[in-house]
Parts: sequence; C-alpha cells; structure tokens
Amino acid sequence: MKIQERTGAGAGRSAAPAQPSVGDRLPTPPRERKPALAALAVLLILLGALGATTLVLRAGDRIEVVKVTKEIEAGESVKDSDVTSVMVAADDSINYVKWSQLGTLKTLKAKSTIYPDTVVMGQMFAEGSSLPTGKAAVGVALKEGQYPADIKSGDVVAVYNVDTSSSSKTGSSATATSGGAAIVENAKVSKVNDDSDATVSTGNLSVTLLVDQADAPAVARAASAGAVAIVHVPGTGN
Repeated sequence: MKIQERTGAGAGRSAAPAQPSVGDRLPTPPRERKPALAALAVLLILLGALGATTLVLRAGDRIEVVKVTKEIEAGESVKDSDVTSVMVAADDSINYVKWSQLGTLKTLKAKSTIYPDTVVMGQMFAEGSSLPTGKAAVGVALKEGQYPADIKSGDVVAVYNVDTSSSSKTGSSATATSGGAAIVENAKVSKVNDDSDATVSTGNLSVTLLVDQADAPAVARAASAGAVAIVHVPGTGN
C-alpha cells in the first residue's frame, strides 16, 4: 500500500528537460571570408612599395651641368674661370648644357647677359656675335689714371676724349667740342682684360665698350690716339 502512494505522488511531477552535454553543442558558423578585400590590400601595399622605389631611383638619377659663377655679357664666350659644375636631377624637357659639353660651349657667344648662379641652358648661346641691335663693340687701351681702379664688366661709364690738341667729331649721344668732351655719355663695359700680371706691371688696361653704332667711329679714333678716358656714371647700361 505504501508503495502505491509513492508511485502516485511521483507521477504528478513534470520531468525537467535534459541539458545537452558539452559535446552536443551546435557548431559556430565560420566567418565569411572576403578575398576581394584581401587582394585589394595586397595590391595597395605593392603599389606603395613600387612608388617609393621609383622616387628613390629618380632622386638618384642626376647629371653634371654647367653653372655660371661670373657675369657674362652679351656677345661674350665663357672661360674656365667663369663656370663651375653642379649636379641636378635629370630632366629631358630641360636643355641643360652638360659639363662634358663645356669645350663646345666655349666656342659660342652669349645671346644676352647671363648672371652669376645661373644654370646654363643651350638656348642662351649661339654661334657668332650676338650684339644687341644698333650696338657696336669697341676696344680701347687705357693707361693708368684713365679708368676707375674697380672697373668691371657690366659697369656703365662715360667715355671722354682727353686729347686737348684736337677736336673730335662725335656721334648722336655726345657733344661736338674740343678735347675733354664726352664722346659717349653712357657706354657699357662689355669686357675687361683679365691679364692681371700685365695690368700690375704697366698700369695699362684693355677694355671692350658697347656703344651705339653712331658713336663707334669717334670712340675708335680717340682710342687709336690713346686719348680715351672712362668714368663711372649711374645707369643700367645700354
């Protein structure tokens, strides 16, 4: 009789759901892989490395070219003492004059004034004389006292006839008077002879002046008589 009561009491209880064991858990779904993004990341890394390599290689692609260290006037040729070599980045679109071409460059004439620290381009020079239109170059030999001690290429000077024994017919920019008159009021010094040893020993100096063509005969006549003197004047040259 007791056995039946126990059985009846247990029959009214609900059975608890059985918990799955650890080994019976459902598997986690695998993460979705994105091969396109991975390939893009690899491609970007490769492009970055390639760009950096190209920049390094181009930075190392340099050439030796000619640079002016002293002012070169129009119509003048360069000398070894006028130039130096510098390294620049190679660029086919720029007409650099390479240092190896210096010998050829020295046979050419400057088309216009070239100032110090200018890297030389091929179009700055040409064969033959390149005097400005309407100008003439006249060489004069000056004695000590007939020129400023600090005279140099590019200076603007007045040219005087110091021969008091005769008169000189002048050109368009001068006054026709006796000795001591200005032959040219503003000539430009195109070249100064750089033979310093001769200048020191004799005091004489050879100078090339750039003047108007109309004034060239009067300057040449006075120069041939040794009667030319030059003085500095304000101005920017012809």
